Amino acid sequence: MAGCCGHEAKFDGVSNDYKRRLWIVIAINAVMFFVEVIAGHLAKSQALQADALDFLGDSLTYGISLAVIGTSLRVRGNAALAKGVSLLAMGIWVFGSTLYRVFYVGVPAAEIMGVVGFLALTANLASVLILVRYKDGDANVRSVWLCSRNDAIGNVAVMFAAFGVWGTATGWPDLIVAGIMAGLFLSSAFQIIQQAMRERSDASLHDHMQA
Repeated sequence: MAGCCGHEAKFDGVSNDYKRRLWIVIAINAVMFFVEVIAGHLAKSQALQADALDFLGDSLTYGISLAVIGTSLRVRGNAALAKGVSLLAMGIWVFGSTLYRVFYVGVPAAEIMGVVGFLALTANLASVLILVRYKDGDANVRSVWLCSRNDAIGNVAVMFAAFGVWGTATGWPDLIVAGIMAGLFLSSAFQIIQQAMRERSDASLHDHMQA
């Protein structure tokens, strides 16, 4: 556990059960990244491509989380800060690419979007259930939970986009959902960065008191 300076100790991931769960979720996300990259290209869906990027980001996030488990609060805070910044970059990229496509709106393949969206939703709900026991913790653990939650929300949104594309025969529902997902990335990034900065500050104060 990591806590200092009068703050309540938070779960820091030092648990064999938590590590096993992370490995399972990493495998799920890695597989779904490749599935959605291919499906997003075939369907010409910006929402699917955004979700595939989220799967990739999650796989990297979980890998970093495993690597820093058991290290100092400063190291874990730095890792969480790096993950927050990378999530912020993904959000900006998705938002920017969505704006670009507003000027070139094609009609994605709704059938592919719906099938892959359902498959991804199933995978992400499984990940959420695997990790829900550890949804509260330090910035490192918290970032894992937020990424898993974002995936599940994003996949529900992709399915709504698929229905919207099918019903309207336009690509606008796909672009709208991609924009919403970009906002979700940005919101989570700010939460992770804020908590990581607080924990870095706590670590600095703790080091100063120990000196």
